[in-house]
Formats: sequence, C-alpha cells, structure tokens
Amino acid sequence: MCPKLIEHKKPIDIAPMKKERKEYCKAWTLIELMLVIAIVAILAGIAIPTYTNYIDKSRNSQAIADIGEMALEIMKFWAEHGDFPNTLAQVGLANRLDPWENPYQYLKIQGVPKNQIKGKWRKDRFLVPINYDYDLYSMGKDGKSKPPLTAKHSWDDIVRANGGAYIGLASEY
Repeated sequence: MCPKLIEHKKPIDIAPMKKERKEYCKAWTLIELMLVIAIVAILAGIAIPTYTNYIDKSRNSQAIADIGEMALEIMKFWAEHGDFPNTLAQVGLANRLDPWENPYQYLKIQGVPKNQIKGKWRKDRFLVPINYDYDLYSMGKDGKSKPPLTAKHSWDDIVRANGGAYIGLASEY
C-alpha cells in the first residue's frame, strides 16, 4: 500500500508529490508482466521440445540395447539346438515389452517355407529382405509397422538388420 498523501493548508506543488509517491509505490506494470510472461513462454517453447527429443532418444537407445540382448539369447538358443526358436517364448522372452509398452516382434525366417512368411519379411528401400535368419524389431513410438522400411509407419521402428550387424532406427538404415 502506498502511504497517504500529507495534507497541506497552502497550495500544493504536485510535481514533488509524484516523485515522492513513485519512490514509495513501486509495482509491476501490465507491460512488465506481459514481458515476463512472454519470456517464460519462449523458454518453455524451447525446453519442451528439447525434453521430448531427449526422452525419444533415450527410449530408442533402450530398445536398441534390448534387441541386442534378445539377439544374444536367440543366438544361445541356436548354439544349443542348432535352429532358431519359432517364438520368443522358447527363449523366455515372450512377455518382453519395448520402451513404448508394445511387445517386441519376432519372425523366424531360416528353415521356414517361403510361402508361410511371404509378405511378413522386413524389407529395405529396394524391397530386399534385411535379414535371412530372423527378424527382431520394436514397432517404435507409434506402435505401428509395415514390412517395407520405407512405409511411414515403419520409420520409427527399431530394427535388427544384416544378420545383427545393424540395430537401430529403420529410417536410418
């Protein structure tokens, strides 16, 4: 609250009183408040996409690590049995979920008649299968996927390709 003005009996010079009042009543103007709000909004506009990008990258990294670990389990199974498992359940990975809470996808290719897996193989931009032993992938952030990696739903998938030589984003393969 501002102090009350002192009443004088003679005519008052208003100029010194304005100065005196300004010294006692410091407050934020509407323009200053709007500037502060605008600055906070700009900083939030920069921070939120950066944070979202960080979360996406960490989930992608987690899916890549999971697929690498699962591929090792599948190779152990192959070494013991001489064949790849028909499902992830055979290697104890049936309930494994990716960072987006979707189940990892597995398709045995080697030793399966081509007519049973035709249309299910993951394919690169030249429509050539990316694996000849088995496909193992996460459907990514959107939870959707199509066999060719060029399909829009497959761009965010985390795939194992070239017999395990590449594990990463389908859009970067």
